[in-house]
Amino acid sequence: MAKQRRRPTRARTETRRRFARTARLSETLREVIAEELAKIDDERLGLLTITSVDVDSEMNRGIVYYDSIHGESGDKQILEALNDHRKRLQSVIADQVRARRTPVLQFRPDDAIRAAQRIDEVLRNDALRRQELFGDKLDNPGE
Repeated sequence: MAKQRRRPTRARTETRRRFARTARLSETLREVIAEELAKIDDERLGLLTITSVDVDSEMNRGIVYYDSIHGESGDKQILEALNDHRKRLQSVIADQVRARRTPVLQFRPDDAIRAAQRIDEVLRNDALRRQELFGDKLDNPGE
């Protein structure tokens, strides 16, 4: 039987470095964008949170995920405002982040946070409904 050749461990290390670099860069971009949005005087961007930034490994594109207190009803206005200020944000990134390229920013609502809020609401409503139906029986199951 022929022995199977193993890949060198260097490839794994390089991959880890690339992922760690991308993660660091994503977090740095999130901080820079959040700070710059705080400086922008635009009422459409009130109570907006940048939850994460997803940058591809070549730094060609950065997807900025956000959430706001307005929820889905405010998404249209927020997207318009963010797209209006996109070039300014990219310019600030180019000035503050040491990188060869500045990613083109795209903005999307953070559906994971909204899904978690919906799940939390369903669980809260279910607990209230059970309390109404069963009363104290849930608190004292041995009785």
